[in-house]
Amino acid sequence: MKYHFNEIEEKWQKYWAENQTFKAKNQSDKPKYYVLDMFPYPSGAGLHVGHPLGYIASDIYARYKRHKGFNVLHPQGYDSFGLPAEQYAIQTGQHPAVTTEENIKTYRRQLDQIGFSFDWSREVRTSDPNYYKWTQWIFIQLFNSWYNRVSDKAESIDTLIAIFASEGNAKVNAECDDDVEVFTAENWNSYSSEGQQEILLKYRLTYLAETEVNWCPALGTVLANDEIVNGVSERGGHPVIRKKMTQWSMRISAYAERLLQGLNTIDWTDSLKESQRNWIGKSVGASVTFNVKGHDAKIDVFTTRPDTIFGVSFMTLAPEHELVSQIATDEQIDEVNAYREATAKRSERDRMADVKTISGAFTGAYAEHPFTKAPLPIWIGDYVLAGYGTGAVMSVPCGDQRDYDFANHFNIAIPNIFEGIDISEEAFGDKDNTVITNSDFLNGLKYKKAVKTAIYELEKLGQGEGKTNYRLRDAVFSRQRYWGEPFPVYYIKGMPQMIDAKHLPITLPEVEKYLPTETGEPPLGNAMVWAWDTTTHTVVDNSKINDTSVFPLELNTMPGWAGSSQYFNRYMDPENDDEIFSRDAINYWQQVDLYIGGSEHATGHLLYSRFWQKFMFDLGLVPHDEFAKKLINQGMILGTSAFVYRVEDQNKFLSKGIIGNENVLPIHVDVSFVNSSDELDIDAFKNWRPEFKNAEFTLENGVYKVGRDVEKMSKSKYNVVNPDKIVEDYGADSLRLYEMFLGPLEQYKPWNTAGITGVHSFLKKLWKLYNDDNGLKITEAVATKDNLKTLHKTIKKVAEDIENFSFNTSVSTFMIACNELTAQKCTSKEILEPLLILISPYAPHIAEELWSQLGHSESISTADFPIFDASHLVESTKNYPISFNGKMRFTLELSLDLSKDDIEAAVMADEKTIVQLQGREPKKVIVVPGKIVNIVG
Repeated sequence: MKYHFNEIEEKWQKYWAENQTFKAKNQSDKPKYYVLDMFPYPSGAGLHVGHPLGYIASDIYARYKRHKGFNVLHPQGYDSFGLPAEQYAIQTGQHPAVTTEENIKTYRRQLDQIGFSFDWSREVRTSDPNYYKWTQWIFIQLFNSWYNRVSDKAESIDTLIAIFASEGNAKVNAECDDDVEVFTAENWNSYSSEGQQEILLKYRLTYLAETEVNWCPALGTVLANDEIVNGVSERGGHPVIRKKMTQWSMRISAYAERLLQGLNTIDWTDSLKESQRNWIGKSVGASVTFNVKGHDAKIDVFTTRPDTIFGVSFMTLAPEHELVSQIATDEQIDEVNAYREATAKRSERDRMADVKTISGAFTGAYAEHPFTKAPLPIWIGDYVLAGYGTGAVMSVPCGDQRDYDFANHFNIAIPNIFEGIDISEEAFGDKDNTVITNSDFLNGLKYKKAVKTAIYELEKLGQGEGKTNYRLRDAVFSRQRYWGEPFPVYYIKGMPQMIDAKHLPITLPEVEKYLPTETGEPPLGNAMVWAWDTTTHTVVDNSKINDTSVFPLELNTMPGWAGSSQYFNRYMDPENDDEIFSRDAINYWQQVDLYIGGSEHATGHLLYSRFWQKFMFDLGLVPHDEFAKKLINQGMILGTSAFVYRVEDQNKFLSKGIIGNENVLPIHVDVSFVNSSDELDIDAFKNWRPEFKNAEFTLENGVYKVGRDVEKMSKSKYNVVNPDKIVEDYGADSLRLYEMFLGPLEQYKPWNTAGITGVHSFLKKLWKLYNDDNGLKITEAVATKDNLKTLHKTIKKVAEDIENFSFNTSVSTFMIACNELTAQKCTSKEILEPLLILISPYAPHIAEELWSQLGHSESISTADFPIFDASHLVESTKNYPISFNGKMRFTLELSLDLSKDDIEAAVMADEKTIVQLQGREPKKVIVVPGKIVNIVG
């Protein structure tokens, strides 16, 4: 009987689907285990062989846990809102929902053919109104909450309103905007409704504010920092500029300390934790206020080195700082504006990374030193960011290298406040070896004492205080796109109002065009039916907008991370229309036990999700304030790219081995045009693109040899390997085993299709262990000692490997076991039946088929994991080397239970010993039990 893998795999995939084999129950006597993958964005290109790596690992673990007696939740869905579908809609006019649906069908087909044990009954799609209804619901909860620093959690906005009405805000300790003014209860109660709403926006956890954003004109939308690479958009490589826009923001900064401390309670990778710690960026220091001479204005700065305050020789503001236009003098305003315009074309990341370029402009204004009252020139420089801290720094050139370089470049004074330190060449930044001088009351003090003294004196002046600062900024939550979650928001007199949750979801309207409007409004501005009727509680035609009952709806949509920030909880109860999830469901599943995904989400999805989870914990909605106990970042499967070499300014290509002094441009070529010997199919290449049709080729030994390089697998590099072809040629089980066999899960490793033949050969050999030409050859024969030893060392190794996520070494273990049992001519059901359970998580299709052949009617996934018995690994005999005068002559197998005298007697009685001695009486017999026997003649 042959191994017909295509038929077998199709058969069992159909069986799993029809029988809902992997459907999890929300209540069970079994212990629960929740395994989750980061759900994919369904792109038009479908999956390549790099995508399933993490899914295969999580599937192995999920299947293993089922064998170990757990009720396993292993769901899958789609992060289906996204810019690519919208860009395609702009180009073709096809609705993004249509494109997305087609792409999802491709993904589902590809995922199914790899044999994943997903519970598809729980599928979610972020673009499904039944799903984003709850994303909108959470937004409303955030809007109706404020962060109480005293209780250190989010609370209902109603409690804050009650405080304002009874005692004002003087004693309120809340996370809020910096420009909140103090008011009394009498003031509050006298304010108009709009005035009260405006104040509350400064406290709400999601709020409207004018914010510096990354604006991409080509894409017509705001981009998050993690969507920008090297100063251009990650999607399409378009220029990005900084501009101010009124945007929805999330007050994630309120949770900065809790996000930091929570990292100590979860089993996530150290590198990922460090990324989040750096992104949150906790700093302890002081806030200092500098008065601006000749203006009723102040500059607030945060510094970790208040001990250096007497070293301040100038101030630097971010070019976008709101004070710049107010304080710039007439003589300097043109230079200042030109500099601000140039800076707006650079991204924040670009400005932070560029430490070599020194640029700036003098405003013509001066600040006043809080102690000496000396004038300090106020400059603007692009190394100061408006969104970090206060957007202003007190520049101490003797203690900070960037300030030092800036001062040198613009010929600004560099006073030295460090005792015994030469600053003629560079700034001095070693705070632990600092002794302050030229600093009045700080003279002679070391760092820690000087910091405390400086803060004390600033507080006495009323111009500073000790403060903890965080780099983490509130997250902009608006996007100028069509294909995203609509906000459940309408506006009365310019103030945002929430639509009652019982009327959700607010679904996307139809639009004629997916581009911004001619007046610059987001694409939803093109909708003809996009107004809220507060009487009928429905979306109505825009022509009905009035001042009494019909009002305009929000035109922005939510960002890509909105739908992914709580999907893991929704999987627990995805069909619930009445609540985001039932109390029973959340209390049963609790949180994700194992989360697998890429490290690129460290400061995006993973940070925002932790924020939302903590907020939901504050509201009593979830039992844990961290959503995932353990997280593993899988590495990446790299592609082996191919290159052809084009002579500069010619349509001529040189084979790699004959390139001399010519200037050549390497060009990526589709790897499907190249064979295993790196030879290019020239005809296929010429037909690939019109510009190559008449290309000339200079060959070596009659063929064109391409160059090779290992890099990220990507459609743009033409090095993508489609899993469909691999599954067709070798089977899904071969693909699963090979991806694990390539190396440790967390490492990067190159794909080589030729290498898959090794694991495919193993599966054919495994099949032959159970079947011959006449069919199944398994017997009821009693297992031999060697059979049991092979099985139990395999049980032990595979269990340890899976628990440690060392999946690559398990594949090697299977190969060794198969070779040993084949050599032992094992046909024992006692051995070969449990062996299938061990292999099942890795190669489920062949395991199911052989399990069925053994007479089982239920899926192998219901079988218990074999129990390891260490006694089978304990050796009962020893193959002793028998030596004569130190030279080994033969070996003799003896029981390990024999005493020293018994061993000697057995050796001396053996025929081979008698032959060696030839009648001589040995002088001595040395016996080391369990090791050696040496006969000295």
